[in-house]
Amino acid sequence: MLDINFLFDFSRNHCIAICACLVPANLLATLQTMLMVGWQRPVGQVRLMMTIATVYALLMVLHVYTWFAIGVVMAPTFILLFLATVCLLINGSALLYSNQPGYSQHTPLLVAVWQSPQVINLRDRSALRWAEMSNTLHKSPTTRLQGRDS
Repeated sequence: MLDINFLFDFSRNHCIAICACLVPANLLATLQTMLMVGWQRPVGQVRLMMTIATVYALLMVLHVYTWFAIGVVMAPTFILLFLATVCLLINGSALLYSNQPGYSQHTPLLVAVWQSPQVINLRDRSALRWAEMSNTLHKSPTTRLQGRDS
């Protein structure tokens, strides 16, 4: 028979290690889910990453519940619960967005933002400025002085 009290004690005794593992794993998995949706990855890949991120978030909720069960009500428990809830909401909305009709027919969101005319214009201008700066730095001092006189 499964002893739940053993699991609760384990969770409370190793709280620092569990939180040190679950918090970054949860944040990185949720970030990866958002990036996959932004890059219009196939729905199967989005679902797989969303499932992994949801497991991390649910484990964090269960870990916080072990503290609530013994009556520990402190700021870290609420912060971890809030973090897990936000990650669950983000993963759920990513799943809903990726299930929309025409999800894979659109230009990926991140590519569309990166290739917008304003961003391209900024990239071209900064590249032009960089080329002008590097050209003036590579000239000899006499060439730079001659260029100012003309």
